[in-house]
Amino acid sequence: MVEMEKRPIKITETILRDAHQSLIATRMTTEQMLPIVEKMDQVGYHSVECWGGATFDASLRFLKEDPWERLRKFRDGFKNTKLQMLFRGQNILGYRPYADDVVEYFVQKSVANGIDIIRIFDCLNDLRNLQTAVTAANREKADAQVALSYTLGDAYTLDYWVDIAKRIEEMGANSICIKDMAGLLVPYKATELIAALKDAVKIPIQLHTHYTSGVASMTYLKAVEAGVDVIDTAMSPFALGTSQPATEVMVETFKGTPYDTGFDQNLLAEIADHFRPIRDEALASGLLNPKNMGVNIKTLLYQVPGGMLSNLTSQLKEQNAEDKYYEVLEEVPKVRKDLGEPPLVTPSSQIVGTQAVFNVLMGERYKMATKETKDVLSGKYGATVKPFNEEVQKKVLGENPEVITCRPADLIPDELDTLRKECEQWIQQDEDVLSYALFPQVATDFFKYREAQQTKIDPVMADTESGSYPV
Repeated sequence: MVEMEKRPIKITETILRDAHQSLIATRMTTEQMLPIVEKMDQVGYHSVECWGGATFDASLRFLKEDPWERLRKFRDGFKNTKLQMLFRGQNILGYRPYADDVVEYFVQKSVANGIDIIRIFDCLNDLRNLQTAVTAANREKADAQVALSYTLGDAYTLDYWVDIAKRIEEMGANSICIKDMAGLLVPYKATELIAALKDAVKIPIQLHTHYTSGVASMTYLKAVEAGVDVIDTAMSPFALGTSQPATEVMVETFKGTPYDTGFDQNLLAEIADHFRPIRDEALASGLLNPKNMGVNIKTLLYQVPGGMLSNLTSQLKEQNAEDKYYEVLEEVPKVRKDLGEPPLVTPSSQIVGTQAVFNVLMGERYKMATKETKDVLSGKYGATVKPFNEEVQKKVLGENPEVITCRPADLIPDELDTLRKECEQWIQQDEDVLSYALFPQVATDFFKYREAQQTKIDPVMADTESGSYPV
């Protein structure tokens, strides 16, 4: 028997970002994470994903923590491991497109504070919305990884993925990530996709998926055999369900094979022991919903990410219309098609889901359209892979709608100086202007809280005096 060449699979650990974002709404505190950093640094991970995504908003809004301070503490602790973040292209970590000067400054400060790898994605896979961030990352000598939002649909053929991967390589990305946010990539399709991408490009390919539909571990196995370079996993206490496959399980799976990670299971067990009480506490408090830990096969049936399903349920509950759940689920793919068949990921998943709820509750499709639906149909989010439904576009925007065909950010003038003036009374560090740029009200509330803490005044009293209250 011919011995296969050794090709250890690399692992990105997600427990400090996506795992707790997916399972407990990003509520793990810096204090809960820091004691285990030294041990995590000994594992030999390709990288640890610890910042970006929803961590920034949640830190300011709910935990009353400075996300920049968290990043600096991680950087101090991780002496041998690359730190990675998730970045929403021109939207950075917020929900609207920002001017290029804000995107560039955010990248600059992320790298200066400790980030090594920036995973950049766009909810429409419109590469024009990624170029500024990729160029900025290259300038700062960080690794620019472009993530493709993976989805299913007529337009998303193997040729589509191969073509877009080639364009990503040409734009200067250091690597490509297949970002399968809904757990739609099944094992044998992974073999096909990874093999085609490895043939098409020279840069490394990483795979990120969620366990929501129950197939993720098998998908990783087939992807590794097909040549994928890196997979994303989470330590077992915060793995499975709407999170990623478990790190220890994947390490054991490849033990003694050409893909052996070489990780020490005893060390991983010590790390798991640290996170287990945090998970148990989240379960006891209700922060971790046991439903998030199960398999939801509806994800494959309706191509709807797990987070979007729970969002739809709560919207319908508020309207006393829970009986309309399946009607709304059937409406989602129709709305998605009307809006040019975008992948369903933040913020397109929220936009499509909310519009589907309105269409069902109103009893007439697009009788009422959200501002975001109008913006998608106006091209303000960028180009979709398929054309919009013209009848819907006319109904929502009027007979001769003005539609943007350029890169949306080309229409946004530089805004950093203006933002700096708006929040100058609160600035204690350069990075504060970026916190304010992304979440003006939330950041201002945090700045007031921070000031009150520094002067040892009760924060509620301090805010009452200034005429506002903490969120």
